[in-house]
Amino acid sequence: MGLDKSKHSAGTKAATAWILPGILLFAGVLIALFGDEGREWLRYDRVWIARGEAWRLLTGHLAHLSWSHFALNGAGLLLVWYLVGATYGPRSWALIALCTLATIDIAFWVMNPALHWYVGLSGLLHGLLAAALFRRLRRVDTETAVLAVLLVAKLAWEQFAGPVPGSELSSGGAVVVDAHLYGALGGLLGARIATIRVGPQAAI
Repeated sequence: MGLDKSKHSAGTKAATAWILPGILLFAGVLIALFGDEGREWLRYDRVWIARGEAWRLLTGHLAHLSWSHFALNGAGLLLVWYLVGATYGPRSWALIALCTLATIDIAFWVMNPALHWYVGLSGLLHGLLAAALFRRLRRVDTETAVLAVLLVAKLAWEQFAGPVPGSELSSGGAVVVDAHLYGALGGLLGARIATIRVGPQAAI
């Protein structure tokens, strides 16, 4: 099922394919259990990062405004992974995720100095999807083309018209749309690096 038509080998490969989303969901649940205090301590916070709390550059993407915000992002992660999770292997996905998060953090710091704090997984989700489409567009099919058009249209809408209607209500707070754009760009960068590292036909 999903965009990648190749079949997983039985056993280990099928299990390891879900390592990354499993880690992200587990971390999200663990942080959410600490409530508001945990979110305050782990969110991306420009002031505290400048004071040396570098862990926030990672944990800010795993913390959420509320359980409903986490559930929304968690559902999005499962959907994205169902569609494109087989596009790369675990090590390539890890590289792509790190590139995506680093790109978002650097772009926030340089391009959005007025952004004081941020939480949520949505930027990474856009990066994972963009990375998968980068690879899948080598062999364009209808599903890939439709998803690519929808992703580009969504990013363009957000940059020119603001958050997609209803997204702020469902997330329970303001949507930082730049995170989605930076995430998509980071995903493309990660995909390019992964392709160079393992070769155009490999996915490890």
